[in-house]
Parts: sequence; structure tokens; C-alpha cells
Amino acid sequence: MILITGASSGLGAALARRYANMGEQVVISGRDQARLASVAQSSSGLHPLSADLCNEQSVATLLDGVDAMSGASPLNTVIHCAGSGYFGPIAEQRADEITKLLQNNVTSSILLVRELVRRYRDTPLNLVVVMSTAAQQAKAGESTYCAAKWAVRGFIESVRQELKGKPMKIIAVYPGGMDTGFWPSSGKSLDTSSFMSAEEAAEMLQGALRATKHGHIADITIARG
Repeated sequence: MILITGASSGLGAALARRYANMGEQVVISGRDQARLASVAQSSSGLHPLSADLCNEQSVATLLDGVDAMSGASPLNTVIHCAGSGYFGPIAEQRADEITKLLQNNVTSSILLVRELVRRYRDTPLNLVVVMSTAAQQAKAGESTYCAAKWAVRGFIESVRQELKGKPMKIIAVYPGGMDTGFWPSSGKSLDTSSFMSAEEAAEMLQGALRATKHGHIADITIARG
């Protein structure tokens, strides 16, 4: 069984559909139950469970629900796509929006990974954490977004050290610009006509995540253009 967070739209939804079309059972999670239900209508292999990843009890309840559904097909992959953007010159950014950005990207990742490690560190689980190329390089007008993504990168690199020798693995993903619903709500206006679609990014990521008996790809950058 696969769990995909942030699956009510964009890359998460595209990945969910692709895996379900391959016959996988996929739990899709997000905050908006109605949007999740809409995505789930495309396949009987998609199972919506709403959750607020910024709330530790909600994270625990989500994973309890996944465990209850898994049955003979235990959870083997988690793809964490949930997050949000907020851009603009630093002097013009609002404190409440900065706080929300950090909650949606950093706090949510920490609480989810913490609970996954507690439950699955001794099982062969692949945890795929989707960040952004903003976690690899500084970008003008994206200071707090870069700060959030760099924080997530530092966090998962540190957790990797804790998991050395364990069957649970963390795979870091750094996608470049995608033409999704992310941008209209980010506060940044730009031409996304040259950006890759969520479906294109999902196709590339799904292919890269295929592992062998003795190896897996630990870091994936999906560049646009």
C-alpha cells in the first residue's frame, strides 16, 4: 500500500492516479475532503483520508487509518507532497503568512516523519520527501520559501543519519517548476507556460523510484526545460 500526502491536486494527485492505474492501493491525504473525494473518483484503488499534518493527533489518526486499510498489503511507500508557497520581497512579507508557510512545510514534515519513524523504522518502508529546487539554491523573492525547504532538507538528512542500518529509507526529491495550482495561491505572478506539468513530473519521478534488491536512488532532482 502507498500513502501520498498533498494528493488533492498537483503532483500528489498525478502520482496517485498513476499508481492506482498500475493496480496499487493508494491512500490519498490532504486537508480538503471534498477535493480528495473528487480525485478518488478516478479509480477504485484510491482511498481518501483527510488530515491536518500540522497537528500531531491528526497525523497519528491518519496512520492508524492507513494501518486499518492495509490488511495483507502493508504500507511500503509514503510520498510526502504536502506543502505550500509564499513569495515576494522580504520587506513586504507578512508575519502571519510566514508562520503559515513554516507550518505547512516544516512542521508538517517533522510531525509526519517523526510518527513514521516511530512506527516503521524497523520495516522496509520507503519515505519519499518531495521538496523543491528551492532547497538546493537561493532564489530572489523566495527567501522564506527557500528557508522552509532548506530546513526540511536539513531535517531529513539528519533523520537519515538516525536510520543508518535500518530498513526504512528516505528518498529526497527536488522538482523544478511545475505548472500546477500552486502558483496562483503563492503570491508570485509568473509565466508558467514553459514549466513541466504535474503529469510529466509524476511520470519521471515514478520511473526514478524503481528500486532493485540491493539499491535505491537516494536523491532525485527533476529539472525543467
